[in-house]
Amino acid sequence: MIRHLVALRFKDETSSETKYRLYVELAGLKDRIEGILDFQARPNVSVEDPMVRGYRDLFWFDFRDEAVRDAYLADEVHQEIGARIVEELHGGAKGVFVFDFEI
Repeated sequence: MIRHLVALRFKDETSSETKYRLYVELAGLKDRIEGILDFQARPNVSVEDPMVRGYRDLFWFDFRDEAVRDAYLADEVHQEIGARIVEELHGGAKGVFVFDFEI
């Protein structure tokens, strides 16, 4: 299994409602792409602000294997949602950090 972690630095003006809608759309990919096992999104509640570096939001997918992860990355709906997320981030694509690992 591959866990795909995505940390985000949203702009201050990005509302909770906007974040929620984007996460709902991401969660919907589970019905579109076979082999997505789970989707979760959480706020960062750390008090270590210097270490957080503005990454106050996190979501992750669990994929059955690398092939499913690769299908997700190539999926046009995922790419469209991702583009809208990047528009909401401090520094655009510089406001996202991705980390994949095997479980």
